[in-house]
Amino acid sequence: MVNEEIERLSAEEIEQKIERSLSYIRGWYEKYNGDISVSFSGGMDSTVLLHLVRSIYPDTPAVFCDTGLEYPEIKEHVNATPGVATVRPEMPFREVLKVHGYPVISKKVAKMIEVIRYPEGRADATKRLYLTGITKTGRTSKVYKLPNKWKCLIDAPFKISAACCDELKKKPLNKIKNSITGTRIEESQARWSVILRHGVERDGGTNTISPLSFWKEYDIWDYIDSYSIPYSRIYSGECAQSRTGCMFCLFGVHMEAGLNRFQAMALTHPKQWKYCMDKLGIRKVMDFIGLPCEPTGQQLTLFKGEK
Repeated sequence: MVNEEIERLSAEEIEQKIERSLSYIRGWYEKYNGDISVSFSGGMDSTVLLHLVRSIYPDTPAVFCDTGLEYPEIKEHVNATPGVATVRPEMPFREVLKVHGYPVISKKVAKMIEVIRYPEGRADATKRLYLTGITKTGRTSKVYKLPNKWKCLIDAPFKISAACCDELKKKPLNKIKNSITGTRIEESQARWSVILRHGVERDGGTNTISPLSFWKEYDIWDYIDSYSIPYSRIYSGECAQSRTGCMFCLFGVHMEAGLNRFQAMALTHPKQWKYCMDKLGIRKVMDFIGLPCEPTGQQLTLFKGEK
């Protein structure tokens, strides 16, 4: 599937997108003789996905990966959804931080830092590439170079790694055969590139399909409204979140305008905030990269006024 094709599909009306997604799901079901499952996170996308799949195959099982980092409202929604099995990672988040390190800035940056700081078992050329951006051919590329603003992380007094997602999500879910995921390319450049390379289907060690890949966020809400589908209360009310992933993840927090996720957590989920600051050491990481952990007095006043 080329870039232009994705753009075309993304521009379709919701009715067309529903039919196209259902066609992908039917093909997947037939390909594996019904031996399929839905990867269910409890978020908006996977909630729509599960409804869509079960609209034609009502007995399709769903699997939720309980990383221990989900918002309590997400867990509440998962528990209220019938036919959902739970899997858990072998290594809890606290152990991941101790063994591997903190997920900081982005997966790409965290991986670069990890290779530069701990090059054992890796080619020296890779370390040089990340430090200089100079390829084997002598060409300089910013794509392969650690941004200058994050070189300070090389000397950070804590471990940094991109292994978190692998340990907490990929490894547990890799055991699930022929899964259907709610991944959408609109959510990240990394997901866009995966769909560009492989299309909506990925066959191999882990067979997956992403039939909502070309949906926009407004399509998700249109579908929710049209079919009156119950969803997690985390997306509405005073604790409203536009996106829900792992509560304590640091990837992308530096790009958040206004209240960042941890400042917001201090207001909406103070118990979880205190745990991640004091027990998991998130405060020291945020301090090192120069980001606030707590809301300012003005932000607190605005929050109380909005309630």
